[in-house]
Parts: sequence; C-alpha cells; structure tokens
Amino acid sequence: MHKLNVLLLGPTSFISTLNEIKKFLKFNPILDYTNNPNIILFHTHALQNKEQAQLIKNIDCIKICAGKSKDFNYNCDADLELPTSIKELNSVIESTEAKKKFNLNSSIKIKNYLLNKNEKKLSYLDDHIILTEKEVHLLELFLKRNKPISKDNILSHVWNYSSDADTHTVETHIYRLRKKISEKFMDNNFILNNKDGYYL
Repeated sequence: MHKLNVLLLGPTSFISTLNEIKKFLKFNPILDYTNNPNIILFHTHALQNKEQAQLIKNIDCIKICAGKSKDFNYNCDADLELPTSIKELNSVIESTEAKKKFNLNSSIKIKNYLLNKNEKKLSYLDDHIILTEKEVHLLELFLKRNKPISKDNILSHVWNYSSDADTHTVETHIYRLRKKISEKFMDNNFILNNKDGYYL
C-alpha cells in the first residue's frame, strides 16, 4: 500500500525525534513541501515561524497539530498531544486520513447545496433537511444522468421496478421532496420536469 507523505514542520528537536523513529512509522515523513504532502504534521511552535505558519495556512491538505493540549488553538483536522507513543502517532495519521476520505466520498455538491450521503442530509448555508434513502438515490440518479429522466427509468433505477409498475410512486416521492426543499429553502426550481422527465 502507498505510504502517505507527511510534511513535518516544527522545531529541530521535533523533526529529529520523528526521523529517529522513521522505520517504525506507517507513513513517509518528508521535509520538503514540494513533494505533494497528503498531511501536514506540525508542532504548535511552527506557528511562531512566519514561513512555516504561511505554509500551514496555504497548503490544502489534512492538518494535524502536535503539542501540549493548552496550545491547541489552531483549527486542525486532528490534534496530537505530546508526549505520545509511536502507536498513537500512526493511529492518528491513519484515522484522520480515513475520516477525510470518508467525508469526501460522502459529500456531493448539487447546485448550491451539499448532499451528505452518510447523514442523508441536504444542506444550504446553515440550514438542512433530512432525506429518506430513496430521496438520496433519486438525487444521485439525477446528478449522474445530467439530463431529463422518465418516470419509468426512475422506477427501474431507484425502485428496481419494471416499467409496467405504478409511476405514481415516482410522482409522490418527487412531490414530497420538492415540498421539503420549497418549505425549508424557498426553492421551487430544484427538481424540474419537461416532456422527457425529471431533472435538476
């Protein structure tokens, strides 16, 4: 399995300690930000160095802050309290990466909204509605197709029904979903339809 590139930032003592235990680490510690880091692991003291603080701010990747808990005031994906064990260090790196991947795979942008598949939640700004499993499947289908879809097609893809099944099922679900969106977000143009079917 490909090892994650973890950019180390902080005082010399922090970097040299991690380099000493390098062979026990389940990630690839790097010191050069041009090596495409997956994660930045930085000591809280790095924030006092202008150049390092700028790197932490500008590089778009997972950020893990290491130090004393009283110094954790930077908004990170995870904090690692020092001193720590090799096991804990490896665990924090792996679990933070897994969590980030999981969240990326579960969040889908639809128009100006964000669909969280795991929580079955459609959000806009600070508001959200909770969706049913079928409503999530409907939105995913609309997104994949990117063109109008007939009721029969929706039935076969979302409900696995044959085309001779009742299309009122589709109409009812779309009506309810439109109503939810309209009531919460005042948006009457989220799901549209024409002679060819429904679309976003």
